[in-house]
Amino acid sequence: MTESTTILVVGAGPCGLAVGVAAHNAGVPCILLDRRTVVSTIERYPLSMTFFSTPEKIEIGGVPFIASHEKPTRRDGLLYYRRVAEHFGLDARPGEEATAVTRRGAGGFTVEVQRRHDRVTYRATAVVFATGYYDWPNLLGVPGESLPHVAHYFIEGHRHWHQRVVVIGGGNSAVDAALECWRAGSRVTLVHLFEGFDQAVKPWVLPDITNRLKEASIEARWRTRVVEITPRAVLVEPAHGGAREEIPADAVLAMTGYYANTDLLSRLGVPVDPGTGIPAHDETTMQTPVAGCYLAGVIASGKDANRLFIENARGHGELIVRDILARR
Repeated sequence: MTESTTILVVGAGPCGLAVGVAAHNAGVPCILLDRRTVVSTIERYPLSMTFFSTPEKIEIGGVPFIASHEKPTRRDGLLYYRRVAEHFGLDARPGEEATAVTRRGAGGFTVEVQRRHDRVTYRATAVVFATGYYDWPNLLGVPGESLPHVAHYFIEGHRHWHQRVVVIGGGNSAVDAALECWRAGSRVTLVHLFEGFDQAVKPWVLPDITNRLKEASIEARWRTRVVEITPRAVLVEPAHGGAREEIPADAVLAMTGYYANTDLLSRLGVPVDPGTGIPAHDETTMQTPVAGCYLAGVIASGKDANRLFIENARGHGELIVRDILARR
């Protein structure tokens, strides 16, 4: 099966949807693919997650984001972005994973896609990579990381009631997981490679976790690295050498962050900076050096996932569609 379109978007998160909205408003045919579903990153956030931003700052397409609180919840976000896709009648296709993107000789691109039971080929004049980063966790690379009680995604604390939980990391995800597990009745130990929490930790959460550490409700091992994970414990050692310690663990939450996978871009010929991980692109159009290939959202920020997010990347769609129209 082969299908043709003008714009093919790989990834149907908020920034991918914003490309679809811009294309719809300009009357340009556009198909959005996603290996999971629309805004699947938000779908996999912790059940109690609250956005950093207020609703109006993460709206797309001029559709008002109405939430019951000052900062919307995960559930608010899922409902809102589904409604945006339905409001504009976006051609979003869940369960379709792009496995290869190649240039066609006469111009445009061929995109090979794996679906649940078969494969399909798309042809597109322009292709937009909006794949985000949440599908690819930063692995520790230690023995035992693949054990069933080790997770790189946190859902909720209730399942860890009366468990000994080791949380690895010092960013927002680690702090949220540690606090929620502790409130659900877990015995929590936080392990971090550096001294203190990351600078990006939400300021309204920092006093809470700091007080829990002061009163020893939650324990911490600073400047400590994980050496091995066993079915019953986490083996750690000081970052600069010293005696090893075995921390009992019924569950291990490796909140070590995620990275943007640029393999498809590299195979297409888009240069990726080895230091920053940023694919080469023009920030005024979001086009890469491969004509007709664009970036949208956090994939354009490389290894610094905090540089771009919905609030400051939702305008990528309009930049991309405007450039495509100008080139036509």
